[in-house]
Amino acid sequence: MQVKAYAAQQATSPLAPHTINRREPKAHDVQVEILFCGICHSDLHTARGEWGGTKYPCVPGHEIVGRVIATGNHVKKFAAGDYVGVGCMVDSCRECASCKEGLEQYCENGFVGTYNGDERDGSGYTFGGYSKQIVVHEDFVLKIKDTENLAAVAPLLCAGITTYSPLKHWNVKAGNKVGVVGLGGLGHMAVKLAVSFGADVTMISHSPSKQQDAEKLGAHHFLLTKEEAQVSAAANTFDFILDTVSADHDYNLYLNMLKRDGRMVCVGVPSAPANIPAFNLIMQRKTLAGSLIGGIPETQEMLDYCAEHGIVSDIEIISIKDINEAYERMLKGDVRYRFVIDMASL
Repeated sequence: MQVKAYAAQQATSPLAPHTINRREPKAHDVQVEILFCGICHSDLHTARGEWGGTKYPCVPGHEIVGRVIATGNHVKKFAAGDYVGVGCMVDSCRECASCKEGLEQYCENGFVGTYNGDERDGSGYTFGGYSKQIVVHEDFVLKIKDTENLAAVAPLLCAGITTYSPLKHWNVKAGNKVGVVGLGGLGHMAVKLAVSFGADVTMISHSPSKQQDAEKLGAHHFLLTKEEAQVSAAANTFDFILDTVSADHDYNLYLNMLKRDGRMVCVGVPSAPANIPAFNLIMQRKTLAGSLIGGIPETQEMLDYCAEHGIVSDIEIISIKDINEAYERMLKGDVRYRFVIDMASL
């Protein structure tokens, strides 16, 4: 079936109206009318070919919320009228150790991305949420309980789970001293979640203008990295640091702030390789790790947790005709803190 969308035709072209083909629902498929779609930095990088391997035309978008309009005849988890979400994955091999543990994001045969991913049956590649509808296997569709804040729920499908997963995996809990590096789409969710876990949370930023926002989000402290006295005072103080920054930066600055046995986890993707002297890890048994979104069970857990605790993303809703302007604003950090497309505008 033909569906309206917005696509980049090549790396240098702006996104523009386009028509794509979606498959008719198979036995286990869920057909979703997309109501809102968040805008992620990954969308921009992929549309502009900055990570390589982009297939054109490219329809980005993997922070999707919508309403079920049809289901395959074997679907048991969803029915027409249900509010649902689709995140960064729409398939995986289902057979490897990671998939069997509900960690499809680490599928040993490669998960299928919601956009720009090769379909496992060889039928082509995937188109994302900048479109009117999407058809997804029920195992990769998520239940949305907070139906009153659908637009603000959308970024939880990427920014929310990307920060929730490492906080849970490394057992961040009440009383832990947690630092969050960078206050953007990921960072603002990390602050909200870590605070809700009962941690003592410090926003770490190079921009003094972020202090007021950090306090509004619930951060207990603010550390300005341009102030040497503040950096020195923070040495050996944090149990856990979540680094959300994708711009090139020095990891060692933050590693020095960890306590003995402290852990720093990176969820941002800088372009330059990190330069970490081994002694910065060895001397106090510190850990530097990375984390990638979450599996389907954990993403559902996160959505349920956020609904229960009233946690959503801070958003600015836009019309899809303004998508290219939004990309430029996103590059400048001119959004508090996530753009979400109202798909009724398509």
